[in-house]
Amino acid sequence: MSTTDTAPPDPAATSISAERFTPIQRIAIAVLLTANFTLAVDFSILNVALPHIGAELEFTTSALQWIVTSFALCAAGFTLFFGRVADLFGRKRLFMIGITLLGISSLAGGLATEPGLLIAARVGQGIATAMVTPAALSLMTTMFPEGPARSKALGLNGALMAAGFTAGAVLGGLLTGTVSWRWAFFLNVVVTVAVIVVAPFVLREPARGPRPRLDVPGAITITLALVALVVGIDTAGHAGWSHPGSWGPILAALLLFVVFFAIEGRVEEPLVAPGLLTRRNICWGNIAGLLAFGTFTSLVFLLTLYLQQILGYSAITAGLVLGVLGLGTVIGGLIAPRIIGRTSARTSVVAGLLVQAAATAPLAFAGDGRDWLIPVLILTFVGGIANLVAIVGYVVASTAGVPAAQQGLATGIVTMSQQVGIALGTPVMSAIATGVVATTLLPGLQLAIGVNAAIAVGAAAVLAIFLRLPAATAPEDTESAAGQAQVTA
Repeated sequence: MSTTDTAPPDPAATSISAERFTPIQRIAIAVLLTANFTLAVDFSILNVALPHIGAELEFTTSALQWIVTSFALCAAGFTLFFGRVADLFGRKRLFMIGITLLGISSLAGGLATEPGLLIAARVGQGIATAMVTPAALSLMTTMFPEGPARSKALGLNGALMAAGFTAGAVLGGLLTGTVSWRWAFFLNVVVTVAVIVVAPFVLREPARGPRPRLDVPGAITITLALVALVVGIDTAGHAGWSHPGSWGPILAALLLFVVFFAIEGRVEEPLVAPGLLTRRNICWGNIAGLLAFGTFTSLVFLLTLYLQQILGYSAITAGLVLGVLGLGTVIGGLIAPRIIGRTSARTSVVAGLLVQAAATAPLAFAGDGRDWLIPVLILTFVGGIANLVAIVGYVVASTAGVPAAQQGLATGIVTMSQQVGIALGTPVMSAIATGVVATTLLPGLQLAIGVNAAIAVGAAAVLAIFLRLPAATAPEDTESAAGQAQVTA
């Protein structure tokens, strides 16, 4: 048959094939999603169990915070470094190393008999998170070209990671109340063994070109800056923002950030190419992610206090109530790719934050009667959907137009914005809820929830003005965008 006799490709069929995963891709995505969901659960699974851990291992009350803080410090502090390491030495290799470290450190945590070993295990889990999360995300973005399939994969990832944060609180309460907090560690071991068995056969990554040198001064400086920032923020949540232990590390972090950018402008092969951060989709996209994660994870914290200390529900009941929010995030992650495909990543970010704010604002008027339970369920469900639409939109925007050789770095920045947002949001909202209104807790919670909604509105307004996608990723019309795999959704 001559070429003139060949029928033109059917746009609808092209769209369907672009959205579908091959059998190997389905297994690979399942492996990566399982790993990221497990790591998201680890952020919150021990929160409810802290008093039980303290009593069994003889932690002092002041030292209990380090069970959470040591994890967050390493997860946020090393993520940008390992995102670049993934580009230089291989994403699949780093993913496997990180998963192995997660299994070993989780086993050590489950068997811990004294505080030092448990803290060391949490440090290991944090470092494993900093390895695995950007490596897994960059494997997703390089496995699929920009388009419907990538948006679908990122939507599933966003849904499960956000749901994991909520599920961690529920699962932690159930395990602590029924068997033992140690199973919060042992479950990780089971997951990591399964991932280690399957991952080598299904994960693929493009061949790497010439390997540049690692910017060691830049890596050390940015890691110290992020660690100092998280230390300052975490201290503020416990000791207040006026405490020297709060503003001292934050000032040190700001100084280190200045030094970092000075280093990056001088070295031949910088850790973060200055041109990457000047791209509006990367800069403003990650600001969107930080605020989206910061507002909604802190809202979970505020609602946990409201449900238990104001309405008088048990920890397990409160966790189950928040499970409705988790269901909303799963649905949001599933529908986000379609919304992005019909509009754009920028529109999904702005609209998602606006709907999130609209669902959050009425909660600022929540009273002390249990008749507020149904409105809480409905509003948090809607807010969860909207938040995930914004989150998936920001991940798509922040990785659009980035060369494959820099996807590890780009996804490392994405992961960093998530983790810094989680670390930042709760202490800020906690300080507002407990420090601004000194009479009773309810007025403080109402004020903090109102501020939370206002931040979401302000973020949407700023991002509507400044967030811009690369020209190649902005679809000229919805129909053509849906029919081409190389056009981002």
